[in-house]
Amino acid sequence: MVAAAQTVPAVAMTPAAVGQLKRFLEEQGTPDYGLRVFVSPGGCSGLSYGMTIDEAAEEGDEVFETDGVKIMIDNFSAMYLTGAEIDYTLMGGFLVRNPNAVASCACGHSFDAGGNEPTARGCGCGG
Repeated sequence: MVAAAQTVPAVAMTPAAVGQLKRFLEEQGTPDYGLRVFVSPGGCSGLSYGMTIDEAAEEGDEVFETDGVKIMIDNFSAMYLTGAEIDYTLMGGFLVRNPNAVASCACGHSFDAGGNEPTARGCGCGG
Protein backbone atom coordinates (compact mmCIF):
# COMPACT_ATOMS: atom_id res chain seq x y z
CA MET A 1 0.00 0.00 0.00
CA VAL A 2 1.32 3.44 -0.92
CA ALA A 3 1.34 6.10 1.80
CA ALA A 4 -1.26 8.83 1.61
CA ALA A 5 -0.18 12.46 1.36
CA GLN A 6 0.64 13.80 4.80
CA THR A 7 -0.34 17.25 6.01
CA VAL A 8 2.95 18.17 7.75
CA PRO A 9 5.82 17.68 5.32
CA ALA A 10 9.10 16.18 6.51
CA VAL A 11 10.70 18.20 3.71
CA ALA A 12 9.56 21.72 2.92
CA MET A 13 9.82 23.54 -0.40
CA THR A 14 10.28 27.26 -0.79
CA PRO A 15 7.85 29.15 -3.04
CA ALA A 16 10.67 29.51 -5.60
CA ALA A 17 11.20 25.73 -5.70
CA VAL A 18 7.46 25.01 -5.93
CA GLY A 19 7.04 27.53 -8.75
CA GLN A 20 9.98 26.16 -10.74
CA LEU A 21 8.86 22.56 -10.29
CA LYS A 22 5.29 23.38 -11.34
CA ARG A 23 6.57 25.15 -14.48
CA PHE A 24 8.83 22.24 -15.35
CA LEU A 25 6.09 19.62 -14.85
CA GLU A 26 3.65 21.62 -16.97
CA GLU A 27 6.23 22.12 -19.75
CA GLN A 28 6.87 18.35 -19.77
CA GLY A 29 3.14 17.59 -19.95
CA THR A 30 3.27 15.80 -16.59
CA PRO A 31 1.55 18.17 -14.12
CA ASP A 32 0.39 15.26 -11.92
CA TYR A 33 3.88 13.82 -11.42
CA GLY A 34 5.92 14.60 -8.32
CA LEU A 35 9.46 15.17 -7.14
CA ARG A 36 11.27 12.15 -5.71
CA VAL A 37 13.99 13.26 -3.28
CA PHE A 38 16.47 10.65 -2.13
CA VAL A 39 19.77 10.09 -0.37
CA SER A 40 22.33 7.54 -1.48
CA PRO A 41 25.74 6.50 -0.13
CA GLY A 42 28.67 8.19 -1.84
CA GLY A 43 29.73 11.67 -2.80
CA CYS A 44 32.69 13.53 -1.36
CA SER A 45 31.06 13.88 2.09
CA GLY A 46 29.66 10.35 2.39
CA LEU A 47 26.01 10.78 1.33
CA SER A 48 24.59 12.37 -1.82
CA TYR A 49 21.28 14.05 -2.58
CA GLY A 50 19.31 13.03 -5.61
CA MET A 51 16.10 14.24 -7.23
CA THR A 52 14.05 12.87 -10.06
CA ILE A 53 10.56 13.30 -11.44
CA ASP A 54 8.36 10.30 -10.70
CA GLU A 55 4.87 9.39 -11.84
CA ALA A 56 3.73 7.72 -8.63
CA ALA A 57 4.77 6.88 -5.11
CA GLU A 58 6.20 3.45 -4.35
CA GLU A 59 5.42 1.07 -1.51
CA GLY A 60 6.64 2.59 1.77
CA ASP A 61 7.21 6.11 0.43
CA GLU A 62 6.38 9.13 2.51
CA VAL A 63 4.35 11.49 0.34
CA PHE A 64 3.91 15.18 1.10
CA GLU A 65 2.12 17.90 -0.79
CA THR A 66 3.19 21.53 -0.86
CA ASP A 67 1.02 24.00 -2.76
CA GLY A 68 -0.18 21.26 -5.11
CA VAL A 69 3.27 19.71 -5.69
CA LYS A 70 3.96 16.15 -4.51
CA ILE A 71 7.23 15.22 -2.81
CA MET A 72 8.03 11.50 -2.46
CA ILE A 73 10.72 10.17 -0.12
CA ASP A 74 11.68 6.56 0.56
CA ASN A 75 12.12 5.42 4.17
CA PHE A 76 15.94 5.28 4.04
CA SER A 77 16.17 8.84 2.75
CA ALA A 78 13.51 10.19 5.13
CA MET A 79 15.70 9.57 8.17
CA TYR A 80 18.34 11.90 6.68
CA LEU A 81 15.96 14.51 5.21
CA THR A 82 13.47 15.24 8.01
CA GLY A 83 13.40 18.99 8.56
CA ALA A 84 15.18 19.78 5.28
CA GLU A 85 14.12 22.51 2.86
CA ILE A 86 14.35 22.42 -0.93
CA ASP A 87 15.03 25.76 -2.57
CA TYR A 88 15.63 26.91 -6.13
CA THR A 89 18.09 29.56 -7.23
CA LEU A 90 18.88 30.65 -10.76
CA MET A 91 22.59 29.97 -10.34
CA GLY A 92 22.41 26.80 -8.25
CA GLY A 93 19.23 25.10 -9.43
CA PHE A 94 17.46 22.96 -6.85
CA LEU A 95 19.35 22.66 -3.58
CA VAL A 96 18.73 21.09 -0.20
CA ARG A 97 19.21 22.87 3.12
CA ASN A 98 19.51 20.02 5.59
CA PRO A 99 19.66 20.52 9.37
CA ASN A 100 20.81 16.88 9.71
CA ALA A 101 24.08 17.54 7.86
CA VAL A 102 27.12 18.04 10.08
CA ALA A 103 29.28 18.77 7.02
CA SER A 104 28.59 19.44 3.35
CA CYS A 105 30.48 19.47 0.11
CA ALA A 106 31.18 22.86 -1.46
CA CYS A 107 28.84 22.03 -4.36
CA GLY A 108 25.97 21.24 -1.95
CA HIS A 109 25.20 17.83 -3.50
CA SER A 110 26.92 15.75 -0.83
CA PHE A 111 26.73 15.76 2.97
CA ASP A 112 27.77 13.93 6.11
CA ALA A 113 25.14 13.24 8.76
CA GLY A 114 27.85 12.08 11.16
CA GLY A 115 29.88 8.94 10.62
CA ASN A 116 29.51 8.79 6.84
CA GLU A 117 33.25 9.10 6.09
CA PRO A 118 33.59 5.44 5.04
CA THR A 119 31.35 6.04 1.98
CA ALA A 120 32.97 9.37 1.03
CA ARG A 121 34.78 9.64 -2.29
CA GLY A 122 36.44 12.48 -4.15
CA CYS A 123 34.58 14.79 -6.49
CA GLY A 124 35.51 17.58 -8.82
CA CYS A 125 33.54 20.37 -7.15
CA GLY A 126 36.46 21.67 -5.13
CA GLY A 127 34.85 20.83 -1.79
